[in-house]
Amino acid sequence: MAFHSFLRTFVIMKGKIIIAGIGPGSKEDITPAVLEAVQRADVIVGYKYYFQFIEPYVKEGCDCIDTGMKKERERAEQAFELAEQGKTVVVISSGDAGIYGMAPLVYEMAKERASDVEISVLPGISAFQKAASLLGVPIGHDMCIISLSDLMTPWEVIERRIKAAASGDFVTAIYNPKSHGRYWQLYRLQELFLKERSSDTPVGYVRQAGREEQEVKVTTLAQFDPEDVDMFTVILIGNSQSYITDGKIITPRGYYREQQEDSNKVGQNIMIESFRTITRELKKDYPLDHHWALLHAIHTTADFEMEDILYTDKGAVETLYNKVKDGTLKTIVTDVTMVTSGIRKGALQRLGMEAKCYLADPRVAEMAAAEEITRTQAGIRLAVEEHPDALFAFGNAPTALMELCELIRKGKAHPVGIIAAPVGFVHVRESKHMVKPFKEIPKIIVEGRKGGSNLAATLCNAILTFDDAAQLKPGRDL
Repeated sequence: MAFHSFLRTFVIMKGKIIIAGIGPGSKEDITPAVLEAVQRADVIVGYKYYFQFIEPYVKEGCDCIDTGMKKERERAEQAFELAEQGKTVVVISSGDAGIYGMAPLVYEMAKERASDVEISVLPGISAFQKAASLLGVPIGHDMCIISLSDLMTPWEVIERRIKAAASGDFVTAIYNPKSHGRYWQLYRLQELFLKERSSDTPVGYVRQAGREEQEVKVTTLAQFDPEDVDMFTVILIGNSQSYITDGKIITPRGYYREQQEDSNKVGQNIMIESFRTITRELKKDYPLDHHWALLHAIHTTADFEMEDILYTDKGAVETLYNKVKDGTLKTIVTDVTMVTSGIRKGALQRLGMEAKCYLADPRVAEMAAAEEITRTQAGIRLAVEEHPDALFAFGNAPTALMELCELIRKGKAHPVGIIAAPVGFVHVRESKHMVKPFKEIPKIIVEGRKGGSNLAATLCNAILTFDDAAQLKPGRDL
């Protein structure tokens, strides 16, 4: 009898620690399991700021031990000391306790103490999940989470992870983006992402998600302002398929892929038949790479005058395609965003390339005003500073093309190729004449006044798909 009494006492004295995620802050986002644990707890341990969210559910007589920031280890030690006295201790974390929360520390401390205290984790709704629900559906596909706090992780490691997330095309959630002492890291992240992602990649950020002070904003990678966030903000960066509609970010999962692929086959068949029709109506035969560019130009414009005004250097299309294949050509710089929009995203992704336009860069307006030049000129100056050896494609602004010519003559730009198709009446012809003397640079030129963003884009697409030219099979990546 005495033995059984002792055993019962031993079982009762063996306490437990429940690590609970209380969600981002609103009552509606606390799970029933966490509420039940809080209501049954003998002791609750946590950062004092978070007690306001669970106070209505704490039972009478429950001890609440609150601590300030950066007291995580002390919190965990208190939890073990109390649990080892036979108490049920709930350790609270905001969001999910396993995501930058207390759960890893408690488990590591259990091993350090060789403690036999029972430990369990109750998941909570994380800040990135709450933020995502407010932004639309930005995390509909593969994603990762990165904290910019370098208190316990060296910045070199964080930067490697940023680069991997950006190049891997992951939807990326950013925690701890900024603090009083951490002011530059978010700028660096933006810089690294812009090297791998389109400038119009959707970015959403939520401050105080789920709380009264909640703020929700949607923008693009280029227009995102790191000064607009603080330590209470979660940022979500979309992938290459993400888009903005009605102020919401959508990242497709792929349920419509099969339907779209069938649609693409129909579209490709129409394009193939169109190219065959154009070929039959051309006045003469041309070398394959010029023929391929010409077919794209006529197909886009339905203008057979292209046969007379489309100029290509000998082997220009093939030469530029080979530079894409061997990795020499990684970036296409355009004068206006409409050219960038017309370059096939599927081709860029397939070939590991990016297309960039600098018009949305906040530095452009400042430079244009200070130097008294056009915004497209300023955009080309910035582009040359960062991508002097890109393929430059012009579909709108002759001043931008003239600016590039001047930078080449000064030795500041070394473009791998030039597509010159600005359109209009002022300086348009002259800008195209200015390009021709650069014999060493492969060029494609729409001579005279004609041109346009659609032409510049389709000529880029001709280069990216040149390996389909011999079979006369256009329409890849539609």
